[in-house]
Amino acid sequence: MGDNPVIEQVMVLFLIMIVGMIAAKRGIINKEVRKRLSELLLYITSPFLVVLSFNFKFSPDMLINAGIVFAFSFAIHGFTAILGRYLFVKFPLDKEKVLRFIIVFSNCGFMGFPVAESLYGRMGVFYASIYNVVFHIFVWTYGVMLFSSDRKSASIKKAFLNPGMFSVAIGMAVFLFSLELPKPIVQTLDMVGSMTAPLSMLIIGALLADTDLKKIFIGWDVYYGSLLRLLIIPLMTIVMLKPIGVDRDLLRICVVLTAMPAAANTVIFAERYGANSVLASRCVALSTILSIVTIPLIMMLT
Repeated sequence: MGDNPVIEQVMVLFLIMIVGMIAAKRGIINKEVRKRLSELLLYITSPFLVVLSFNFKFSPDMLINAGIVFAFSFAIHGFTAILGRYLFVKFPLDKEKVLRFIIVFSNCGFMGFPVAESLYGRMGVFYASIYNVVFHIFVWTYGVMLFSSDRKSASIKKAFLNPGMFSVAIGMAVFLFSLELPKPIVQTLDMVGSMTAPLSMLIIGALLADTDLKKIFIGWDVYYGSLLRLLIIPLMTIVMLKPIGVDRDLLRICVVLTAMPAAANTVIFAERYGANSVLASRCVALSTILSIVTIPLIMMLT
């Protein structure tokens, strides 16, 4: 394990997730605490980490790479949205919606940021932030329409007015104008932002603790969705990007973000719009557990 930094970093995150599960089982992280920690992550630590990740002197190459990541993110979200229309037609509607949602939306925020940071430092978070811009646009438009079957429910306002978008806008201004942030502000952003990875994994662990582990592994539908989410889509990404000569590190960042497990908010959307929330929680739980093995495997293939 020591010879492979990818496995090492994923194992560290996995162990923090186990700590979160234990804390939840012992009642230290209950539903209310989990909700507050999620808010802390969403509104403070993650935006701080994102702003800090843009604290580079302006570079045309980085701007071009950011454009490549944005275009790729848009393409992969759009392609999987179209693909989902044909892969799950034989499933009942409440299951079909969940499975279509999980192959489009990976956990590229909660889990993507800590993995990208652990592998590539601030540069990894910089590109992961760009990738997440498209995630937010799609989840509040296509994602809502998918579950509600109502175009009026889609929220352009929520797609653009959220902490993730605000932090990217501030960070982009810092990057484009090469603004030199005062040292105390940089240190504050660094210290608070560094809480994002452990907080994310503690929350995911606490979420898994609420799931009946015996029932996670029953039923082929959850394996079908997880296989597509964790292996098929990342492999498609490698096939798409390798022939066009994308920079190796940029390729690996794009691949690892598509190799993330099902988005944590799959369960929230399923509950809110009356889809199969039990299947949603099982998909999130199983794909998260399996990703401990599949992420290093996919990274080795790149």
